[in-house]
Amino acid sequence: MPSALAPLLPSICQDLIRILNSLSFDGGLTCKDGYSLRMKTAKRSLLIFCALVSRHRKFADKLMPDMVKCVSEIVKHSPIINKLDPLSERTVSLAFDVISRVLETGPGWRLVSPHFSSLLNSAIFPALVKNEKDTIEWEEDPDEYIRKNLPSDLEEISGLRDDLFTARKSALNLLGVISLSKGPPVKTSTASSKRKKGEKNKRKGYSSMGELLVLPFLSKFPVPTDNGENTVNEYYGVLMAYSSLLDFLTEQSPGFTDTLVRNRVLPLYETPTPQPYLIATANWVLGELASCLSEGMNADIYSSLVKALQMSDIGGVSCFPVRVTAAAAIAQLVENEYLPPEWLPLLQVVCHRISDEEEDSSIYFQLLSTMVEAATEKFSPHIPDIVCLLVKETSKNLPLDLEPWPQMVEQCFATLAVMAQCWENSASEENEQDDSSQLWLSGQTTMMRAFSDLLQHAWLRSASLMEHEVAFSVPHSSCVDDCSTLLGFILQGITQADDLLKLKVSELMLVWSYLIADWHAWEEMEDLSTFNCIKKAVILHKKFAVKNFLVGKLPLPPAPPVPQKSILEGIGAFITEACSQYPSAVWRASSCVHILLHNPSYLPEGEGVKQSLVISLCQAAFSRFREIRNQPVPLWNPLLLAIASCYLCFPDIVEKIVEGIEHEGFTSFLSALAIISTSRFDHSLSSEAEIKLVVMALAQSLDKLIGRQNEGSLLLHDCVASLMEAFLKFKKLEEEEEEEDEDEESEDQASGDEETEDDDDEDSEDDEREETEQEFLERCAKTAAEMENGTIVEEGDAEDQELEIELGCLEDVDLENTVLLVIERYHQVLLRLHLPPELISNFLEALPECKLYFQQAI
Repeated sequence: MPSALAPLLPSICQDLIRILNSLSFDGGLTCKDGYSLRMKTAKRSLLIFCALVSRHRKFADKLMPDMVKCVSEIVKHSPIINKLDPLSERTVSLAFDVISRVLETGPGWRLVSPHFSSLLNSAIFPALVKNEKDTIEWEEDPDEYIRKNLPSDLEEISGLRDDLFTARKSALNLLGVISLSKGPPVKTSTASSKRKKGEKNKRKGYSSMGELLVLPFLSKFPVPTDNGENTVNEYYGVLMAYSSLLDFLTEQSPGFTDTLVRNRVLPLYETPTPQPYLIATANWVLGELASCLSEGMNADIYSSLVKALQMSDIGGVSCFPVRVTAAAAIAQLVENEYLPPEWLPLLQVVCHRISDEEEDSSIYFQLLSTMVEAATEKFSPHIPDIVCLLVKETSKNLPLDLEPWPQMVEQCFATLAVMAQCWENSASEENEQDDSSQLWLSGQTTMMRAFSDLLQHAWLRSASLMEHEVAFSVPHSSCVDDCSTLLGFILQGITQADDLLKLKVSELMLVWSYLIADWHAWEEMEDLSTFNCIKKAVILHKKFAVKNFLVGKLPLPPAPPVPQKSILEGIGAFITEACSQYPSAVWRASSCVHILLHNPSYLPEGEGVKQSLVISLCQAAFSRFREIRNQPVPLWNPLLLAIASCYLCFPDIVEKIVEGIEHEGFTSFLSALAIISTSRFDHSLSSEAEIKLVVMALAQSLDKLIGRQNEGSLLLHDCVASLMEAFLKFKKLEEEEEEEDEDEESEDQASGDEETEDDDDEDSEDDEREETEQEFLERCAKTAAEMENGTIVEEGDAEDQELEIELGCLEDVDLENTVLLVIERYHQVLLRLHLPPELISNFLEALPECKLYFQQAI
């Protein structure tokens, strides 16, 4: 609070109150421009009151009586909110918010509490009652109706909420605050208006307003036995009110909420002619109260929600919101680990409701996905059967031409992808027992066959065409990432060569490679599953030599004898393009480079493909590196490691490529590679595979560097020093890994393993130094400056930076022997480089066989 403003605050507030008192809510003046300006000023005034009460109690306490008197008059207009324009309704909403904030203070509670009954009767409850505007929105824009009135993402009840925006939501929040009240709050510092947790309910012997006032008031309205308009409208408000009592009900005895739900909510589902408006609201209430319900109620609750889930339109009234809220309630119950006693009835209804004629198929797909993710262990036995049913239903709706897929089909593919992922994740748990293992494998086989049938139907033109040749027309690129998940599931489960033919794996992989080669949705859709599928495809080819993987098949006459693109070429095009995209894609693509180059067995006929792959990948990686090389950032590592992998395959070609892109490009590459190999680089390499790859690339480069007329060059010095330092780090990591293995073995044999591990974890946590406030501020300032200058480089997600690279055939290379051969061949040149004595000493300690060659330097 500015010191100059504080003395003027009472006068300013009185002026604001006069403006608020002059408002009219009869609708006659609101259309005029001048009055609109007055209403906007009033809205700002109420926002000022909220801020004063929340942040400046020292000055606001004396002003509260006038504030409360003023806003109490405004909220009395809530019975006509359906007739108010949005700005006027927002003003009423803010008036409710001011009262909520005032109630969070001691003086405010004493001011408002005598008026709780009148507030509830004349302001809060009228805002909750159903009105004509609700009916219109229900029919014309049900999604908007649900968003405004029955949201599934409500946060905690609090007097400090500032994101409510509608009079109904603000009234519900105020009702929740009142229900928790137990008398004047304990007096606290005026520096903050926020009550400490625990204080609001410490006063033993005091009954809360929820018990004394709110529930008795709501009980005056009986459960409707007919569809009388007035009765339905009022009970709609009762149900709305129950949704705000979650915090209050949480504090009650275990059977309290059950009794309330059994007597006041569930009877609505048993009426001869269910009232859609009430059922939708009841669904929402059950979802909101999920954390308060006992297991003894789950059969009745799920039975009611399943009824609502399949409710058809009644008397010309759409029941779409009923089905949506029922699905949302079930999802909330499952996410709160409140599971149905039997899954089968629920699943039968959900799957039956999915069809191309249902406008709300999306809610059933979303519900299936939620149930699978939240209750995988209980749900998993049903997954194979559901997958087969969904595949059958989806196949009916796939277009025969190249048109985009219907929304229902896309949603089904997304749900199937979730199920495939959950089934894979459950493998380790199921395979612990032989019986479970066989059951899991049987389910996997069923799902693989179903996924193959679906992808064949989606991607391949006809059964007769599949026998001979894949269609030349590439299908529409819908759901490529979800399709990649399904294809990856198939690839991972193949254990016999016969499966490749039965499941049409080669044909599916070929079409998939065409699709990802033409991928242009990097900023629109997820692509993680595509990268994962690439790795699974390479592993599968290594095991079974997949047809068309390395070299495409020649088309049948009379087509020209030009081979089609191979699977590997399509994958290579995708990875090449990924190198120019967002940082996480670069990390993922770079990890795939090593798998592509070092895992497949490139027979003589595949060497040309490998060479083409190296050329395109090297060009893409080095071009991207040039864009960021002025700033040493983590993204250097994946790009330079990718180029290093290419270099190990075709050294001369890679040198020619980078020199063609930039004069002395090869020098730039080796200099950067030497930098990331040292501990001086802030983002230095940390895994054995990365360090091994760099050491091998630096060793390979020495032939080129020493063969030139610059043996004493700085680059040669840096490369040799980095090679030796990286090798030392590699040996250190090897030793640490061996020690960890030994420790694990000894811990397994010793007692008290868990306690030891816990102690180690605590010690390691203690050893980590936390960032100081000054360091944090400096880092933020540096980042802000870089953003302002346009020099900041995105780094990608942390999990992508931790991807382990797979070296394939390079894993078998003896790095120690490689380094030893380099030292043996070039030791005379290396002695003239004047390497640091400490580095040489440490190196010889790690590789004593080289002492013979460094006697002059010792």
